[in-house]
Amino acid sequence: MTRWRLTIEYDGGPFLGWQRQDHGPTVQSTLEEAIARMTGERAAVHGAGRTDAGVHALAMEAHVDIAKPLTPHRLREGINALVRPAPVTVLAVAPVADDWHARFSCVGRRYLYRILDRRAPPAVDRGRVWHVPVTLDVEAMAEAATVLVGRHDFTTFRSVHCQSASPVKTLDTVEIERVGEEIHVRAAARSFLHHQVRSMVGCLMLVGRGQWTVPDMRRALEARDRAALGLNAPPEGLYFLGASYS
Repeated sequence: MTRWRLTIEYDGGPFLGWQRQDHGPTVQSTLEEAIARMTGERAAVHGAGRTDAGVHALAMEAHVDIAKPLTPHRLREGINALVRPAPVTVLAVAPVADDWHARFSCVGRRYLYRILDRRAPPAVDRGRVWHVPVTLDVEAMAEAATVLVGRHDFTTFRSVHCQSASPVKTLDTVEIERVGEEIHVRAAARSFLHHQVRSMVGCLMLVGRGQWTVPDMRRALEARDRAALGLNAPPEGLYFLGASYS
């Protein structure tokens, strides 16, 4: 039995998220079905994160245990051939120690959120950015983001369906920059609550639009109440960028 580490890229648009569901396609089930066809084994694919429906990944880390003897090249090429035409691709494959776990060995996760703040809607990037039809104040958004950095109770920015044992998380960084006609929000932490990044971005957009101020962001955080949330950003602008391991 070999434990394989997979680095995966996917467009989340056609999926109900990462995690296996009974009522529709997911990234996890798509990979597992391809592996079953290739090896004859029913092997579970464990990811570093559980992205929601419509959320994308540029480098999701995962692992799977397979008994059949394979080379990294053959495993990668076989999965990529069998997942077609689903928008999922395995970028890299490597054997790892039996106790390495994509989720529980992870010490850091990074996300990117893309906002397109122009009047004209996207054509090529439709479904891959959040379209906001007015120009946002990036400097105001960056100032408001500093309120969120550090160890806090993020109940306000937590989905009511979140299964985390505690709402307290340490947000290492939130970086905001303009890239052409887009605003990119990058967030890093050891782990995130369900909807935390999308909820933070939604409120940051309100600051950029002038509907919220920095004190409003602070009040929302300190309220520790989901009812204080200004806006939950849509899933299509969110990307799982990568995971870190010690």
